[in-house]
Amino acid sequence: MIAQSRWSLALATLFTVGICLHGQDAPPKFPPGKDAPTPPPAHVIAVTVNNQPIAELAIFRALLREQPRDYDTARKEVVNFLIDNVLIDQYLLHLKIAVDAKLVEEKIDQIKGEAVKNKTDLEKVLKTLHLTEEELRRELVCALRWEKFVEQQATDTTLKDMFDKNVTMFDGTRVQARHILVKIEPGTTQEQAIARAAGFKKAVEEQTAQEFAKMPPASQNETERVKILEHVFSEIAGKESSCPSRKNGGALGYFDRSGMVEPFSRTAFALKPYQMSEPVVTEFGCHLILATDRKNGKDVKFEDAKPFVRAVYSDRLREAVVAAMRPRAQIVVSPMASEKPKAP
Repeated sequence: MIAQSRWSLALATLFTVGICLHGQDAPPKFPPGKDAPTPPPAHVIAVTVNNQPIAELAIFRALLREQPRDYDTARKEVVNFLIDNVLIDQYLLHLKIAVDAKLVEEKIDQIKGEAVKNKTDLEKVLKTLHLTEEELRRELVCALRWEKFVEQQATDTTLKDMFDKNVTMFDGTRVQARHILVKIEPGTTQEQAIARAAGFKKAVEEQTAQEFAKMPPASQNETERVKILEHVFSEIAGKESSCPSRKNGGALGYFDRSGMVEPFSRTAFALKPYQMSEPVVTEFGCHLILATDRKNGKDVKFEDAKPFVRAVYSDRLREAVVAAMRPRAQIVVSPMASEKPKAP
């Protein structure tokens, strides 16, 4: 739930077109006897972001390929992702980040060339994806604009500084943890969510101390204490967490430093095994984290890690732009555009 793909939608769209051209991806398949849901009309608007529309068809396109079981949850994620991408492009346009029209045409010609080379009908691929060539061109412009911005910001000095300050992000170090998520729902303030998470921390500590005190003195050691701690934490997570991981007592398994949103990851990696965090706020809500193990990485040089450092820097830059733009944005969701599409 926390780990996120930080590709821009534009890049994701181009990637999907690319793999279809290479025959590595087939059109969506549906259960026997079930037809594909009917795409919404192109004019139906799902959301406006600072008066810029996002078509319902764009959401449909993303959900069609995923065929999510939990449609409502998946739709919210796609809508938020689309909103973020519009905000980013609006920010870049405000900065007057221009894209050379000649470069756009070169990329379009490259895509068409790939189609010919792989004996694939580009028009058919775009139709399968409910995408027009004009929309593909717009996605390409957005992708190139973002790449140009990242190129301007990601100097060697900047990347080296990021590497030096976050070595565990690039050396393969991994942490294992459990967490309890308190969502910040409409009508709930961030302060209330933090207070609730703090209450869970107090409950874990008190129940752990009580269970530990019941043990025979000869058995009271650190090994037994942490067993009780993890058991109590997992029980509370199973009952109270808003994350799907509650089914496993809040267990997230092992993850690397860049595999989670930054506030969560930064906090988790600062913990020692069986140390519990204070409440941590992310875009998903408020978290209480219990680290359970750590696997240290290997020595790595900046020159070898540089491509990965750049990718992570791009992700963090995206997060920073969205965080700055969201509070000021005028986002209007259409009440008529949230129904699940039905098969004909």
